[in-house]
Amino acid sequence: CYNGRIFESDQHSRRLKRSAEIVGYEIPWSVEEINAAKEATVAKMGLENCYIRAFAWRGSEMMGVSAPNNRIHMSVAAWHWGDYFADKMKGVKLTFARWRRPDPATAPHDAKASGLYMICTLSKHEAEAAGYADAVMLDWQGRVAECTGANIFLVQDNAIHTPIADCFLDGITRRTVIALAKAKGYEVVERRIMPEELGDFREVFITGSAAEVTPVSEIGPHSYQPGRVCEDLATAYANLVRGVG
Repeated sequence: CYNGRIFESDQHSRRLKRSAEIVGYEIPWSVEEINAAKEATVAKMGLENCYIRAFAWRGSEMMGVSAPNNRIHMSVAAWHWGDYFADKMKGVKLTFARWRRPDPATAPHDAKASGLYMICTLSKHEAEAAGYADAVMLDWQGRVAECTGANIFLVQDNAIHTPIADCFLDGITRRTVIALAKAKGYEVVERRIMPEELGDFREVFITGSAAEVTPVSEIGPHSYQPGRVCEDLATAYANLVRGVG
């Protein structure tokens, strides 16, 4: 929420309902009702700039692998949120995660589901303990996938490259930044990216609702200089979410 306006509230609410359907249940509230609950929560908290999380879960009526008759619950939380990364425009340092994004045949990767975040939490904790801000996760075939809670973009010449989102979440911020980049005339290439290519890029940045657009200064042995493309898209995104221009 920026200046009292929840950015892409409808898209997030639709994804919440779609994610529930993917993992096998239906949220018994409409997109409009979920949107209204978010608005009411922000108003009750008296926050104009905040992070909002609407989430749903199965109840406890049946404890077992099979629980089709459990009631569905939903909550909305809102709290003040500063920068996800300290001094983020200087560029954050990333390492490589020990865990990999799973084969899409083994997990519903297109759902924003808490179970899929377990290896992300483990990876981020290990990265932070080693002095890094986050970790780059490879996919099950050893290709660059994403960070633990953000999508990744890499700049080469005048083109912006990003992994194909076929085993990890195609983020709403990811799609927003791709649209902004194309509107500004950048070529956006979605393709398979191998770890050995990481030294070929001059700028790297990550995107997410919390991360927004954050430049990267280091991935393992590779160093980058946050530059014109990172700054251009970070500014464009900040203006968009705040309704500037």
